[in-house]
Amino acid sequence: MTSPEPRSLTAAVPPPVPFDPEVAAVLEALGEQPPLTPGAIPEVRAAVAAGAPGDDALRCGGDLTWEERTVSGAPGGPEVTLLIGRPADAGPGAGLPVLYHLHGGGMVAGGRRHLAPDVLTWTRSLRTVTVSVEYRLAPEHPHPAPLEDCYAGLVWTARHAADLGGDPERLVVVGASAGGGLAAGLTLLARDRGGPVPAAQMLLSPMLDDRDRTCSGRQMEGLGMWDRVSNATAWNALLDGNAGGADVSPYAAPARARDLSGLPPAYLDAGSAETFRDETVAYAGRLWQCGVPCELHVWPGGCHGFDGLAPDSRLAHRARRARRAWLGDVLDALSAGR
Repeated sequence: MTSPEPRSLTAAVPPPVPFDPEVAAVLEALGEQPPLTPGAIPEVRAAVAAGAPGDDALRCGGDLTWEERTVSGAPGGPEVTLLIGRPADAGPGAGLPVLYHLHGGGMVAGGRRHLAPDVLTWTRSLRTVTVSVEYRLAPEHPHPAPLEDCYAGLVWTARHAADLGGDPERLVVVGASAGGGLAAGLTLLARDRGGPVPAAQMLLSPMLDDRDRTCSGRQMEGLGMWDRVSNATAWNALLDGNAGGADVSPYAAPARARDLSGLPPAYLDAGSAETFRDETVAYAGRLWQCGVPCELHVWPGGCHGFDGLAPDSRLAHRARRARRAWLGDVLDALSAGR
């Protein structure tokens, strides 16, 4: 069963929230950003791939070590590649928290090396084992292929956490943008399959609703870093052209899930000047209604991905502090409860 469709907006859409001044300056310097269209996917993939961090950046001056593992995928599916990092001095049996990371990229681009901006810092400062999954990309591999890859990687990670130096009871799933939507869907799927349910979920500017009819989506049309055209392209790629249809799975579009009870504590955030603002706020509200502990931040004037776009801005610093504080508190609570 899925949630009711959001009410259509028939009145004129009010003006959008202004961008934070520091974010606005970066957007102005970048110039107009063309929206994602189906024909542009190969070019976007190449540009994103070119920006992947190299080995030296991942090692953080020798503080971290990284390895790759190829593990069994879903039944009938291909194997899944995982990128696994940990503090250089941590070995098997260290019992560190585990971050299971799902990369962004609009469901059509990116890979296991494209870590969310905070993840490297957390791996080093919070001393975590970090596992980043390489999932298949749409449109060549529509739903459920990407999610099944993420689930297979989660199952393997939970089973082998101790061998990696991690603690399967302190596993937190983290995703930004498309990765945030996948993280939400993965957590729902793990609950319903009786699989390894993460102890907590971090959904950063998550891509949750294929119906694309929110006020924020309309306000940001043609503005910022991810507008309704880009969003529609991404959702139709993932859903094989059926975005907004009647039978879309809530595991693909978590905003459609009727029942959010029994899910782990959540952190959600979004910018107030981005397409995903309203669906993020609505999802947080429904988590609360279902009794799920949830912390929500809406960053004033933030566009989509503002923390990566303007990393030195005051707004990005505020966001990083809030995320770090929540994650640290969650891990401390899990440690105390062991």
